[in-house]
Amino acid sequence: MSNPEQYQLSYIIATYNRISFLQVTLQKLLDNLQPLEEVVIVDAGSTDGTKEYLQILYEKGEIHQFISEPDRNQAHGWNKAMLLARGEIIKKIIDDDVFCYGAIRKCKNYMLFNPQVDIVISNDLNSSITAPDIIEKANRLSQFTQWTEKKIESFTFGDVHLLIRRSSISFTGLYNTSFIMMDWEYSLRLSHLQTRIVYYTGYNALSVYHGKSISATRDLDKIRLQGKKGEIFYNYSGDQSDISLWSKIKIHIGKFISRKRKPVVDEDITQDNLISIYTLFYTYIDSLNEDDNFTFLS
Repeated sequence: MSNPEQYQLSYIIATYNRISFLQVTLQKLLDNLQPLEEVVIVDAGSTDGTKEYLQILYEKGEIHQFISEPDRNQAHGWNKAMLLARGEIIKKIIDDDVFCYGAIRKCKNYMLFNPQVDIVISNDLNSSITAPDIIEKANRLSQFTQWTEKKIESFTFGDVHLLIRRSSISFTGLYNTSFIMMDWEYSLRLSHLQTRIVYYTGYNALSVYHGKSISATRDLDKIRLQGKKGEIFYNYSGDQSDISLWSKIKIHIGKFISRKRKPVVDEDITQDNLISIYTLFYTYIDSLNEDDNFTFLS
């Protein structure tokens, strides 16, 4: 195991009672883990076998840090994971989403060679476990360009594809535990603070919608109220993204699929089905990132 002082990258995961997704996502991460990288997992006191599963991996030395205890809310769990991270760069891994580790390492290496950069974000992909053949591309490139040209003071982006330098957290702060859509507020704060952000035109993440997605059970009235507060505080002009863009996309995909066809319900998907679906997702995103024309924009 690497000396903690030498870790280049920390993968952090906060999870709760989603062992079927976690086992798929975590195994893919462990299969791709390289020297000088660590895995940090915060479990919010799961009752579905997650704690026992992670304890075994921890005792085997396959994951580097692990705690299981109740969180006050989602942001609280992610903040604990960020504070535990020891790598120079931190990458958030959401337990039900898909990641391209080749693209992530390109972003990591860029940050290691450019120590002035605080954050790297990328384009995003979106799909659903009930219709995995429908994969939509999304990006925030136009908003990023407007921001770099000082035409807008802030813009939103999903933290599913965010890499952040650990030393930059003393400037950016942690997630705001009072916001339901914590990634929405966090992205506005990071851009409003004029954090040194670089945009990677490849795809390091694919957001996956399903009936148990956290974004599928949010209180939209509270989200709208908090959105108004965020718009005022960060002088955000808005672009029809009064809630987290990526959560909004997930909800849209779910509705779109329902209109287009009657989807298979989540409960009908077995663990073998889940593995097959995620294998398709990983194959797609890895193939997409073989394009050598992707670049870094600042």
